[in-house]
Amino acid sequence: MSCTDRQLLSCFKMPSGFTITGRSSSIRNVFVAAIVPLIRPSPDEIRRVLEILELDPIHLCCSYCGDTATEWDHLRPLVKEGKPTGFPSSVRNLVPSCGKYNQSKGKSDWKSWILGTAKLCPGKRGIHDLQLRIQRLERYETWANCTPLNIQELVPADLLSQYYAMQEEILSRMRKAQALAAQISVEIRSGQEQPTGNSIPPV
Repeated sequence: MSCTDRQLLSCFKMPSGFTITGRSSSIRNVFVAAIVPLIRPSPDEIRRVLEILELDPIHLCCSYCGDTATEWDHLRPLVKEGKPTGFPSSVRNLVPSCGKYNQSKGKSDWKSWILGTAKLCPGKRGIHDLQLRIQRLERYETWANCTPLNIQELVPADLLSQYYAMQEEILSRMRKAQALAAQISVEIRSGQEQPTGNSIPPV
């Protein structure tokens, strides 16, 4: 089969590039996750959550859209502006989700996100029973009664200051490493011979 250049280019997708500073949010998230309470549920709690959300544990579906669930998503985010919100990692703050929605929602408030225009969000996809799903999530949230902890009151200020100073030190070194990576990349490109098939085009 003969293909045009346009068709060939449209079927090819270059792997995403990576930057060191592109991992900054992951570092902040890990720093929060390391101190957030992790509360493992009992079978009865899991059963109650699934009853409220009207989900089958054998064929578990996403609470937001009904597709197959691949993970459990924090309904209320653990991180906001790089700091803990105080919400725990608990079955009272977790609902079954598919991966695309977990990524799409990110740190947004679940209700504004679900009705919004973010990429892949249920409102934009036109999920037919969306209002019913919202009602179930509201019932779940009422039952869960999940209130955030006041981290600042529970932890001495000097400990938190030390902790976030370490985080900032790591992020600062990442920024410096990224600057060096950019210089090294330029050196590699400028010193690269241009053999057929392995040439590296200029950026």
